[in-house]
Amino acid sequence: MPTAWFSQQLSAFEVEFVRYLTAISAPDRLKEAMLYSTLNGGKRLRALLVIASGELNDAPKAPLTAIAIAIEMIHAYSLIHDDLPAMDDDDYRRGKLTCHKAFDEATAILAGDALLTQSFDCLSHIDGFSAEQLIQLIQLISHASGSNGMVGGQIFDIEAEERTVSLVELERIHHNKTGALIKAAILAGVIAGNGDNDAYQRLSIYADNIGLAFQIKDDILDVTGTQEELGKKPGADQLHEKSTYISLLGLEASIEKLDQLIAEAIKQLEPFGTKATPLIDLANYIQKRNH
Repeated sequence: MPTAWFSQQLSAFEVEFVRYLTAISAPDRLKEAMLYSTLNGGKRLRALLVIASGELNDAPKAPLTAIAIAIEMIHAYSLIHDDLPAMDDDDYRRGKLTCHKAFDEATAILAGDALLTQSFDCLSHIDGFSAEQLIQLIQLISHASGSNGMVGGQIFDIEAEERTVSLVELERIHHNKTGALIKAAILAGVIAGNGDNDAYQRLSIYADNIGLAFQIKDDILDVTGTQEELGKKPGADQLHEKSTYISLLGLEASIEKLDQLIAEAIKQLEPFGTKATPLIDLANYIQKRNH
């Protein structure tokens, strides 16, 4: 992420994330696994989306950081569980052994459980918001994380293995599995800044588009990326016989679909002027990333 805004926000967030995580009270082995899986060089895309959306809506900075920490913990939990043998059975994540390989399956499961529950403890203790805002945030993020969001998308994904699904089914999987938490990150910034209905609607459309674009880019990278770039073995989708945008549309049409989604997302930001530059840059990053 080359811009000064990205570098500054990422550095500042990482400091606060480390501070928060290291202060958590937990048994030594559990905490070691939690730290291993959160402080491992992630993109922090969801955290940056919270901050960029919050800034656009004039939200206070400290509470935004707390929301971003909570969402990054949820994301980390989802990856730990996604890598387990019963799920995607991955040995590497971001170039390092996955949590269940570095520790063991039971510890990995519990580390994921702890991160998920800790995220809501974090949200419930945020200062600077009204009680109504806190309830809205907790409802938004819990809905996005659960059976009607990320977890629901995960089961749809499992059920779709070893069969060809329709494009409509594939989009439902990814709007839930990947898109829901991305959308929650963006809309949390609107709630944090008491944004108006127009901002909420425009950023909802922006979020739906970049969430789907993120997954299409993942599908593209799974067939075009290297292990060095991805930090894990490419070709996992084919190995698990999963339907992807590549298998349904082909590579060229998938790239075209990706470009269309990013263009539509950016179009929604036009009324905000230069205040939307970080969100525009994040959309472009999703389109052009190589890992």
